[in-house]
Amino acid sequence: MDYKDYYKALGVEKTATADQIKKAYRKLARQHHPDVNPNDNGAEQRFKEINEANEVLSDPDKRKKYDQFGADWQRYQQQPGGAGRGAPPGGGFDWSQYTQGGGGGRPFDEGDDFSDFFGSLFGGGSARAGGSRPGAGPDYQAELELSLEEAYHGGPRTITVQGKNLRLTILPGTADGQTIRLRDQGGPGRNGGPRGSLLITFRLRPDARYARTGNDLTQDAPVPLYKALLGGEHTVETLSGPVKITLKPETPNGTRLRLRGKGFPVYKQAGQFGDLYLRLTLVLPQRLTEPEKELIQQLAALRAEA
Repeated sequence: MDYKDYYKALGVEKTATADQIKKAYRKLARQHHPDVNPNDNGAEQRFKEINEANEVLSDPDKRKKYDQFGADWQRYQQQPGGAGRGAPPGGGFDWSQYTQGGGGGRPFDEGDDFSDFFGSLFGGGSARAGGSRPGAGPDYQAELELSLEEAYHGGPRTITVQGKNLRLTILPGTADGQTIRLRDQGGPGRNGGPRGSLLITFRLRPDARYARTGNDLTQDAPVPLYKALLGGEHTVETLSGPVKITLKPETPNGTRLRLRGKGFPVYKQAGQFGDLYLRLTLVLPQRLTEPEKELIQQLAALRAEA
Protein backbone atom coordinates (compact mmCIF):
# COMPACT_ATOMS: atom_id res chain seq x y z
CA MET A 1 0.00 0.00 0.00
CA ASP A 2 1.62 3.24 -1.14
CA TYR A 3 1.82 6.38 0.94
CA LYS A 4 -0.39 9.12 -0.48
CA ASP A 5 0.86 12.69 -0.43
CA TYR A 6 -2.38 14.63 0.04
CA TYR A 7 -0.59 17.98 -0.07
CA LYS A 8 0.85 17.11 -3.46
CA ALA A 9 -2.57 15.95 -4.65
CA LEU A 10 -3.98 19.43 -4.00
CA GLY A 11 -0.82 21.23 -5.09
CA VAL A 12 -0.30 23.01 -1.77
CA GLU A 13 2.52 23.25 0.74
CA LYS A 14 2.38 21.51 4.12
CA THR A 15 2.12 24.96 5.68
CA ALA A 16 -0.98 25.83 3.64
CA THR A 17 -3.81 27.53 5.50
CA ALA A 18 -7.36 26.19 5.57
CA ASP A 19 -8.42 28.86 3.05
CA GLN A 20 -5.59 27.92 0.67
CA ILE A 21 -6.57 24.26 0.87
CA LYS A 22 -10.21 25.11 0.24
CA LYS A 23 -9.34 27.28 -2.75
CA ALA A 24 -7.04 24.64 -4.27
CA TYR A 25 -9.66 21.92 -3.79
CA ARG A 26 -12.44 23.92 -5.44
CA LYS A 27 -10.27 24.76 -8.42
CA LEU A 28 -9.17 21.15 -9.00
CA ALA A 29 -12.64 19.73 -8.32
CA ARG A 30 -14.13 21.94 -11.03
CA GLN A 31 -11.36 20.98 -13.44
CA HIS A 32 -11.61 17.21 -12.95
CA HIS A 33 -15.30 16.77 -12.12
CA PRO A 34 -16.83 13.80 -14.03
CA ASP A 35 -19.60 16.02 -15.39
CA VAL A 36 -16.97 18.18 -17.06
CA ASN A 37 -14.98 15.16 -18.31
CA PRO A 38 -17.51 12.51 -19.39
CA ASN A 39 -16.07 9.09 -20.27
CA ASP A 40 -12.66 10.07 -18.92
CA ASN A 41 -11.62 7.46 -16.38
CA GLY A 42 -8.42 9.32 -15.63
CA ALA A 43 -10.33 12.46 -14.64
CA GLU A 44 -12.71 10.40 -12.50
CA GLN A 45 -9.78 8.81 -10.64
CA ARG A 46 -8.12 12.19 -10.19
CA PHE A 47 -11.41 13.59 -8.86
CA LYS A 48 -11.52 10.81 -6.25
CA GLU A 49 -7.92 11.54 -5.23
CA ILE A 50 -8.72 15.24 -4.86
CA ASN A 51 -11.76 14.50 -2.72
CA GLU A 52 -9.80 12.09 -0.54
CA ALA A 53 -7.06 14.68 -0.01
CA ASN A 54 -9.61 17.33 0.86
CA GLU A 55 -11.43 14.95 3.21
CA VAL A 56 -8.24 14.76 5.28
CA LEU A 57 -6.65 18.20 4.95
CA SER A 58 -9.88 20.16 5.49
CA ASP A 59 -10.49 18.38 8.81
CA PRO A 60 -8.13 19.68 11.54
CA ASP A 61 -8.18 16.38 13.47
CA LYS A 62 -7.57 14.23 10.40
CA ARG A 63 -4.86 16.58 9.16
CA LYS A 64 -3.05 16.45 12.49
CA LYS A 65 -3.15 12.66 12.52
CA TYR A 66 -2.02 12.50 8.90
CA ASP A 67 0.92 14.83 9.58
CA GLN A 68 2.01 12.65 12.50
CA PHE A 69 1.56 9.49 10.51
CA GLY A 70 3.47 10.73 7.47
CA ALA A 71 6.71 10.93 9.37
CA ASP A 72 6.39 7.27 10.44
CA TRP A 73 5.18 5.85 7.14
CA GLN A 74 8.61 5.22 5.63
CA ARG A 75 9.80 3.59 8.86
CA TYR A 76 6.79 1.32 8.83
CA GLN A 77 7.42 0.35 5.21
CA GLN A 78 10.95 -0.70 6.11
CA GLN A 79 9.83 -3.09 8.85
CA PRO A 80 9.72 -6.85 8.09
CA GLY A 81 6.26 -7.63 6.76
CA GLY A 82 5.24 -4.00 6.96
CA ALA A 83 4.45 -3.45 3.29
CA GLY A 84 1.58 -5.85 3.00
CA ARG A 85 -2.05 -4.87 3.44
CA GLY A 86 -3.14 -5.86 6.92
CA ALA A 87 0.27 -7.37 7.75
CA PRO A 88 1.43 -7.02 11.34
CA PRO A 89 4.05 -4.32 11.85
CA GLY A 90 7.52 -5.56 12.68
CA GLY A 91 10.42 -4.26 14.69
CA GLY A 92 8.27 -3.14 17.60
CA PHE A 93 6.50 -0.41 15.57
CA ASP A 94 3.15 0.31 17.20
CA TRP A 95 0.79 0.54 14.27
CA SER A 96 -2.29 0.43 16.50
CA GLN A 97 -1.84 4.05 17.60
CA TYR A 98 -2.92 5.13 14.14
CA THR A 99 -5.98 2.88 13.82
CA GLN A 100 -9.37 2.59 15.41
CA GLY A 101 -9.98 0.01 18.10
CA GLY A 102 -6.30 -0.77 18.56
CA GLY A 103 -6.19 -2.99 15.46
CA GLY A 104 -4.96 -2.55 11.93
CA GLY A 105 -8.00 -0.57 10.87
CA ARG A 106 -10.79 -1.78 8.61
CA PRO A 107 -9.79 -1.47 4.95
CA PHE A 108 -12.50 0.07 2.81
CA ASP A 109 -14.88 -2.14 0.87
CA GLU A 110 -14.53 -2.38 -2.88
CA GLY A 111 -17.40 0.06 -3.37
CA ASP A 112 -15.90 2.80 -1.21
CA ASP A 113 -14.59 6.03 -2.74
CA PHE A 114 -11.45 6.28 -0.63
CA SER A 115 -8.21 4.32 -0.83
CA ASP A 116 -6.94 1.55 1.41
CA PHE A 117 -4.38 4.00 2.72
CA PHE A 118 -7.19 6.25 3.96
CA GLY A 119 -9.01 3.30 5.49
CA SER A 120 -5.92 2.04 7.29
CA LEU A 121 -5.13 5.46 8.70
CA PHE A 122 -8.59 6.63 9.73
CA GLY A 123 -10.75 3.53 9.75
CA GLY A 124 -13.67 3.03 7.39
CA GLY A 125 -16.18 4.55 9.78
CA SER A 126 -14.65 8.02 9.54
CA ALA A 127 -15.42 8.59 5.89
CA ARG A 128 -18.29 10.94 5.31
CA ALA A 129 -18.63 10.04 1.66
CA GLY A 130 -17.50 6.41 1.56
CA GLY A 131 -19.50 3.29 0.74
CA SER A 132 -23.24 3.67 0.44
CA ARG A 133 -23.47 6.77 2.57
CA PRO A 134 -25.07 9.72 0.78
CA GLY A 135 -23.02 12.85 0.34
CA ALA A 136 -23.65 16.35 -0.99
CA GLY A 137 -22.45 17.15 -4.47
CA PRO A 138 -19.70 19.69 -5.17
CA ASP A 139 -20.44 23.40 -5.44
CA TYR A 140 -20.11 25.13 -8.80
CA GLN A 141 -18.78 28.67 -9.09
CA ALA A 142 -19.49 31.27 -11.75
CA GLU A 143 -19.13 35.02 -12.32
CA LEU A 144 -21.70 37.39 -13.80
CA GLU A 145 -20.71 40.82 -15.13
CA LEU A 146 -23.12 43.72 -14.57
CA SER A 147 -23.19 47.36 -15.57
CA LEU A 148 -23.72 49.96 -12.86
CA GLU A 149 -27.24 50.57 -14.20
CA GLU A 150 -28.08 46.85 -13.99
CA ALA A 151 -26.86 46.71 -10.39
CA TYR A 152 -28.84 49.88 -9.63
CA HIS A 153 -32.18 48.81 -11.11
CA GLY A 154 -31.90 45.03 -10.70
CA GLY A 155 -34.04 42.68 -12.73
CA PRO A 156 -33.98 39.25 -14.40
CA ARG A 157 -30.81 37.82 -15.96
CA THR A 158 -29.90 34.47 -17.48
CA ILE A 159 -26.61 32.72 -16.80
CA THR A 160 -25.31 29.51 -18.40
CA VAL A 161 -23.48 27.08 -16.11
CA GLN A 162 -22.43 23.54 -17.10
CA GLY A 163 -24.53 23.87 -20.26
CA LYS A 164 -27.65 24.77 -18.30
CA ASN A 165 -29.45 28.12 -18.58
CA LEU A 166 -30.50 29.50 -15.21
CA ARG A 167 -32.72 32.54 -14.75
CA LEU A 168 -32.13 34.65 -11.66
CA THR A 169 -33.24 38.02 -10.35
CA ILE A 170 -30.64 40.69 -9.62
CA LEU A 171 -31.60 42.67 -6.52
CA PRO A 172 -31.12 46.47 -6.64
CA GLY A 173 -28.00 47.56 -4.80
CA THR A 174 -25.85 44.55 -5.71
CA ALA A 175 -22.18 45.26 -4.97
CA ASP A 176 -19.03 44.36 -6.88
CA GLY A 177 -17.60 41.08 -5.59
CA GLN A 178 -20.84 40.08 -3.89
CA THR A 179 -21.62 36.33 -4.01
CA ILE A 180 -25.02 34.66 -3.86
CA ARG A 181 -25.80 30.96 -3.41
CA LEU A 182 -28.34 29.04 -5.49
CA ARG A 183 -29.02 25.81 -3.66
CA ASP A 184 -29.41 22.52 -5.55
CA GLN A 185 -27.83 24.00 -8.71
CA GLY A 186 -24.38 22.48 -8.18
CA GLY A 187 -22.98 19.02 -8.89
CA PRO A 188 -25.02 15.87 -8.28
CA GLY A 189 -24.87 14.25 -4.87
CA ARG A 190 -23.31 10.89 -4.16
CA ASN A 191 -25.48 7.86 -3.46
CA GLY A 192 -28.70 9.86 -3.41
CA GLY A 193 -27.28 12.83 -1.52
CA PRO A 194 -28.39 16.41 -2.25
CA ARG A 195 -26.96 18.42 -5.10
CA GLY A 196 -24.38 21.07 -4.33
CA SER A 197 -24.92 24.80 -4.72
CA LEU A 198 -24.08 27.31 -7.42
CA LEU A 199 -22.08 30.28 -6.12
CA ILE A 200 -22.39 33.34 -8.37
CA THR A 201 -20.03 36.27 -7.85
CA PHE A 202 -21.04 39.61 -9.39
CA ARG A 203 -18.49 41.82 -11.13
CA LEU A 204 -19.49 45.43 -11.82
CA ARG A 205 -17.97 47.11 -14.84
CA PRO A 206 -16.36 50.50 -14.12
CA ASP A 207 -18.52 53.48 -15.08
CA ALA A 208 -16.73 56.66 -16.14
CA ARG A 209 -19.65 58.82 -15.00
CA TYR A 210 -19.91 57.67 -11.41
CA ALA A 211 -17.72 56.81 -8.44
CA ARG A 212 -19.38 54.55 -5.89
CA THR A 213 -18.54 54.53 -2.19
CA GLY A 214 -20.82 52.12 -0.39
CA ASN A 215 -24.30 53.34 -1.27
CA ASP A 216 -23.19 56.90 -2.11
CA LEU A 217 -22.44 58.07 -5.65
CA THR A 218 -20.34 60.96 -6.92
CA GLN A 219 -20.63 62.38 -10.41
CA ASP A 220 -19.42 65.41 -12.33
CA ALA A 221 -22.21 67.77 -13.45
CA PRO A 222 -21.31 70.12 -16.33
CA VAL A 223 -22.88 73.58 -15.96
CA PRO A 224 -22.81 76.36 -18.59
CA LEU A 225 -20.71 79.33 -17.50
CA TYR A 226 -23.49 81.90 -17.88
CA LYS A 227 -25.87 79.80 -15.74
CA ALA A 228 -23.27 79.51 -12.99
CA LEU A 229 -22.76 83.30 -13.11
CA LEU A 230 -26.43 84.29 -13.16
CA GLY A 231 -27.94 81.36 -11.23
CA GLY A 232 -31.13 79.50 -12.05
CA GLU A 233 -32.43 75.98 -12.57
CA HIS A 234 -30.31 73.29 -14.17
CA THR A 235 -31.18 69.64 -15.05
CA VAL A 236 -28.74 66.83 -14.22
CA GLU A 237 -29.05 63.28 -15.59
CA THR A 238 -28.73 60.62 -12.85
CA LEU A 239 -29.27 56.86 -12.58
CA SER A 240 -32.75 57.55 -11.22
CA GLY A 241 -33.59 59.94 -14.08
CA PRO A 242 -33.33 63.71 -14.64
CA VAL A 243 -33.07 65.86 -11.50
CA LYS A 244 -33.50 69.65 -11.36
CA ILE A 245 -31.13 71.63 -9.17
CA THR A 246 -31.14 75.34 -8.34
CA LEU A 247 -27.87 77.23 -8.74
CA LYS A 248 -27.08 80.35 -6.77
CA PRO A 249 -25.69 83.31 -8.72
CA GLU A 250 -21.89 83.23 -9.05
CA THR A 251 -21.61 79.53 -8.24
CA PRO A 252 -17.86 78.65 -8.24
CA ASN A 253 -16.37 75.90 -10.35
CA GLY A 254 -15.98 72.65 -8.35
CA THR A 255 -18.89 73.38 -6.02
CA ARG A 256 -20.10 70.15 -4.37
CA LEU A 257 -23.82 69.56 -3.89
CA ARG A 258 -25.43 66.75 -1.91
CA LEU A 259 -28.70 65.24 -3.11
CA ARG A 260 -30.13 63.09 -0.33
CA GLY A 261 -31.65 59.77 -1.32
CA LYS A 262 -30.45 60.01 -4.93
CA GLY A 263 -27.57 57.56 -4.55
CA PHE A 264 -27.41 53.77 -4.85
CA PRO A 265 -30.18 51.51 -3.52
CA VAL A 266 -29.49 49.86 -0.16
CA TYR A 267 -29.34 46.10 -0.77
CA LYS A 268 -32.51 44.31 0.39
CA GLN A 269 -33.83 47.54 1.95
CA ALA A 270 -36.68 48.62 -0.29
CA GLY A 271 -37.07 52.38 -0.64
CA GLN A 272 -33.73 53.23 0.98
CA PHE A 273 -30.96 54.90 -0.99
CA GLY A 274 -27.59 56.46 -0.40
CA ASP A 275 -26.78 60.05 -1.38
CA LEU A 276 -25.62 61.54 -4.66
CA TYR A 277 -22.80 64.10 -4.63
CA LEU A 278 -22.50 66.46 -7.60
CA ARG A 279 -19.24 68.17 -8.53
CA LEU A 280 -20.17 71.19 -10.64
CA THR A 281 -17.79 71.74 -13.54
CA LEU A 282 -18.17 74.99 -15.49
CA VAL A 283 -18.35 74.67 -19.27
CA LEU A 284 -16.86 77.58 -21.23
CA PRO A 285 -18.77 78.72 -24.33
CA GLN A 286 -17.22 77.66 -27.63
CA ARG A 287 -17.16 79.25 -31.11
CA LEU A 288 -17.95 82.78 -29.90
CA THR A 289 -19.56 85.15 -32.37
CA GLU A 290 -18.22 88.66 -32.86
CA PRO A 291 -21.07 90.26 -30.86
CA GLU A 292 -20.41 87.81 -28.03
CA LYS A 293 -16.71 88.64 -28.04
CA GLU A 294 -17.55 92.34 -27.88
CA LEU A 295 -19.81 91.79 -24.88
CA ILE A 296 -17.10 89.80 -23.09
CA GLN A 297 -14.58 92.54 -23.83
CA GLN A 298 -16.98 95.09 -22.39
CA LEU A 299 -17.39 92.93 -19.29
CA ALA A 300 -13.63 92.59 -18.96
CA ALA A 301 -13.26 96.37 -19.24
CA LEU A 302 -15.92 96.95 -16.59
CA ARG A 303 -14.20 94.47 -14.24
CA ALA A 304 -10.88 96.21 -14.81
CA GLU A 305 -12.35 99.58 -13.86
CA ALA A 306 -14.03 98.23 -10.74
